[in-house]
Amino acid sequence: MSESLDDDDLSLRALLGRPDYLRFWLSRVSSTLAVQIQSVALGWQVYEVARETMDVARSAFFVGMIGLAAFIPVFFLALPAGEAADRYDRKTILRLCYFAETLTVLVLVAATVFGFATLPLLLALAAAFGASRAFMGPAGTALGPMLVPRRLLPRAIALNSLAWQAASIIGPALGGLLIALSPATSYGAAAGLYLLALVCISGIRGNTQPEISPGSRWALIREGVAYVWTNRIVFGAISLDLVAVLLAGATALLPVFARDVLHVGPEGFGLLRAGPAIGATLVAVILARYPIRRRAGPVMFAGVAVFGIATIVFGLSTSLPLSVFALAVLGAADMLSVYIRQTLVQLVTPDAMRGRVAAVSGLFIGASNELGEFESGVAARFLGPVGAAVFGGVGAVLATGLWARLFPDLRKADRLE
Repeated sequence: MSESLDDDDLSLRALLGRPDYLRFWLSRVSSTLAVQIQSVALGWQVYEVARETMDVARSAFFVGMIGLAAFIPVFFLALPAGEAADRYDRKTILRLCYFAETLTVLVLVAATVFGFATLPLLLALAAAFGASRAFMGPAGTALGPMLVPRRLLPRAIALNSLAWQAASIIGPALGGLLIALSPATSYGAAAGLYLLALVCISGIRGNTQPEISPGSRWALIREGVAYVWTNRIVFGAISLDLVAVLLAGATALLPVFARDVLHVGPEGFGLLRAGPAIGATLVAVILARYPIRRRAGPVMFAGVAVFGIATIVFGLSTSLPLSVFALAVLGAADMLSVYIRQTLVQLVTPDAMRGRVAAVSGLFIGASNELGEFESGVAARFLGPVGAAVFGGVGAVLATGLWARLFPDLRKADRLE
């Protein structure tokens, strides 16, 4: 370490003893749990509605369309949302986002209960969620570092990831069980959790208004984009995530694998959805206790390579236990690379620019996750679900080697301090 720190300063107790940070952390748990339950229900419902009139391949394509529908508003709104997070009160932005997502999920409840849940409506509501998350991502990413001292930031990032992953374990499993009752029940539970997140974030008492940089909105947006583009470590890290997850986004096809490959139904679907989060949570717990301090670049590249290999194993598996294990390894590897990328970006970015940098990073992440779902749907249309998963995993492994050559500074990155 570059400075002497007390053990108490480095402990998790030091983080959780900060009331504002604890409220922020609890809001992340609640909102992520809501997102996971809602996502499971929406994917299952879209596939069920499509299968009423379509075959497996075409229905899988529409499951992938959920990702495209959610990404389109992110593409257009991410940069203005990042500038807003550096101009307006970040807590207020999050409150508005949680309120908007509550209203949207209540529309899903009504559509399901009263029988007007058509494919166009479901995709339109996915787009509405995407619009809200375009603003929620930069504001949430920029708010967290305001609530903790800089020396605790690496551990805070690990703890934030733990919150996300823990909710991602419970959410899919709970969502699968609730779907067995009805999709409307899942959506109702998600609405309640969004409201709880709204209450938690509203309880933050500290200053959450960023220091506004001079210049017009477009000048500030350009400044944020230029910062990411010219910083080779930041740009290399987030672009690697984009390419790897874009290619290896097989988890978007889990409804297809659950129903028509592994034949395990909604309960098995919940287990599959929880698989990546199980592995990621184990790694997040380890990182919260033992943060990575050396050889950050090589460890991140290794994580992405293992991510691709695990995707291949999942695609070829015909056994539910093996599939869940492969997904757990996939999630563990992804958590490792995400932790390093987020820590690098947060440590080198000034607070006044965090919203804009988070928006650019979020645009890359959104492209990898949402367009990755779309890519998987298209690939499944022509290669089948198994072929799509294997193709994506091989592509992620090849991308790892290519990025290691293109970004030597990232490959050589050492200390996370």
